[in-house]
Amino acid sequence: MEPTTRIVVDVTFLDMPHPPRRPVPVLPEGWWIEQQFDLSVAEYRAIHGRVGRDYCWWMRQVRSDADLAHILADPCRSIFLLKERDEARGFFELEIKAPRTVNLAYFGLFPENIGRGIGRAFLYAVVAVAWSAEPHRLTVNTCTADHPRALPNYLAAGFRIIGVVREEWNIPDRLGMPIPERLRA
Repeated sequence: MEPTTRIVVDVTFLDMPHPPRRPVPVLPEGWWIEQQFDLSVAEYRAIHGRVGRDYCWWMRQVRSDADLAHILADPCRSIFLLKERDEARGFFELEIKAPRTVNLAYFGLFPENIGRGIGRAFLYAVVAVAWSAEPHRLTVNTCTADHPRALPNYLAAGFRIIGVVREEWNIPDRLGMPIPERLRA
């Protein structure tokens, strides 16, 4: 059995039953979203880890290459990059779930882009992409390991809380993730 660090998180489940009905911020000039159709497992691990390392995004990082390849090949899943002047600045992942639900599975900026005033516009752009699939609702979850502005930003974007569950996670130490003291069990 490998060494792990046990943490306790509160996972908040949210949904959005209709597109935002008020004016939304737009991405600044020179920023855009680009769907990735041929992302390799190594590239996916790199962008996922770059966004999620500081927020204990460990579950995909421990998957085998074969498992991740299967996930990436799923026709109900789409990966997108946020770009500025051809440089990746963040990513998100959408999955279509039945019945006509789009789930925002992962979303975030690379660490060097946090605090630049782009996160809110990025989230609204992601919401617009998700609603372009014409689902009946959009879902997402966040937890107390995520950035402290995650939940307030989801709520401001029009998501509503539908439930909160306390979970205990055993994060493998080999991942070298910085574990905040406040989360340690």
